[in-house]
Amino acid sequence: MRIIFMGTPDFAVASLEALLDAGENVVAVITTPDKPAGRGQKMQESAVKKFAVQKGLPVLQPEKLKAPEFLSELQRYRADLQVVVAFRMLPEAVWNMPPLGTINVHASLLPQYRGAAPINHAIINGEAFSGVTTFLLQHEIDTGHILFSKKVAIGPNDNAGVLHDNLMKAGAEVLLETVAAIKNNSVTPISQDSVAETNLKTAPKIFKNDCLIDWNRPTEVVFNQIRGLSPYPTAFTYLQGKVLKIFETTKTTRIDKAPGDFETDGKTYLSFATEDGALQIMSLQLEGKKRMEIDEFLRGYRFE
Repeated sequence: MRIIFMGTPDFAVASLEALLDAGENVVAVITTPDKPAGRGQKMQESAVKKFAVQKGLPVLQPEKLKAPEFLSELQRYRADLQVVVAFRMLPEAVWNMPPLGTINVHASLLPQYRGAAPINHAIINGEAFSGVTTFLLQHEIDTGHILFSKKVAIGPNDNAGVLHDNLMKAGAEVLLETVAAIKNNSVTPISQDSVAETNLKTAPKIFKNDCLIDWNRPTEVVFNQIRGLSPYPTAFTYLQGKVLKIFETTKTTRIDKAPGDFETDGKTYLSFATEDGALQIMSLQLEGKKRMEIDEFLRGYRFE
């Protein structure tokens, strides 16, 4: 079976590597064009491209997925199946091209958490578990028929980085199960409408305003927001006029401060008051500085 793989970040690399390790015939890889990044604005390759080049796989990097020249080139690879993991939204001319269709690996238990940021939103909402789903692409994003899924537990202190890595591994496993079933003609697609729950939660893209901490909310809500945005894009507040990114906190006893005000001994702890308690900061990054643990930060910071 001839497979074309489409993906961009590290999350997708695990699935591509699993396909190759299983001996699947990946005939080409599609990823995003190189783009300038960092202070020097040097051209950066996607994680998927770097891995594909190492493995000697042909790599296509179209600017426009509807471009006739790209569609012609894609057609020449005569793929039986396309696999998409953390890539762009595909036009029908692309996802409908192979005879066995195009399957996607999504980092949630569909139909829950459709959208661009399912990992972040699952933790922000305080879920006890998430998962991965393989499904067939169709017109509406993340709505295609479900093929396989796997539940993954979320620990009470797990952040988005931990869940990302756990789902990355689970996604690769479920993808192999899915591809094997397709090869054996033993897969039974299930409509998402048939398993839809009444309270569907979505996972829209995270914007800067979503990262600003509102200390007037309950401790548990703020705690989940911080770990759901850590290590990226990171929740933030302001400390004496400067942006303070917060990566890790621990819940602590209430302090005699208004929500958003802080208390510190200047040596070992820095706590911010919430609506009903407080959060002690464990790992942070002040504007213009590197990320630090709290004791290192307090040794060098002078409060006004």
